[in-house]
Amino acid sequence: MDELARELGMSKKTLYVSFPGKLDLLRAVIADKAADIGTDLERITAEKDADFQDKLARLLQCFHKHLEEIQPAFVRDVRREVPEVFQSIEGVRRGLLQRHFGRLLEQGRKTGLVRKDIPVQLMIEVLLGAVNSVVNPEKVEALGITPKAAMLTVINVFLEGVLTRKAIGR
Repeated sequence: MDELARELGMSKKTLYVSFPGKLDLLRAVIADKAADIGTDLERITAEKDADFQDKLARLLQCFHKHLEEIQPAFVRDVRREVPEVFQSIEGVRRGLLQRHFGRLLEQGRKTGLVRKDIPVQLMIEVLLGAVNSVVNPEKVEALGITPKAAMLTVINVFLEGVLTRKAIGR
């Protein structure tokens, strides 16, 4: 907290007024980041005029941008040291994926770009299962990849399974 207060140009006492402890600060940073991601995703998926492929590309760019900021050591340490905070992060991730990918898949289905033989909710559960299985500190470390690479790979593999031939140009 000394280093952070110094970097922010304030006294440690002032910092502790807003954040009584390190855990409070961690929760605030995570909540702020989740809100930023949610705002960005909402802006993309709520657009009325954009087509499915444009939204999908922008959604993937958005994930790419935000995943750049996540360091493997941070994820590992949070999971190990404050598992309840890690669980809340997973809950936020689940909600964002359900809401925004669900909305996008429904739009793609209407335009014939997403398969109609699989319920959208099942697609989302498959995506969430893969994300939870692969995008976690132990698996990422065992695979020798970053959380960003793991997440983007899972999403790409998922999309290959739910998009129609029309969507992928075959």
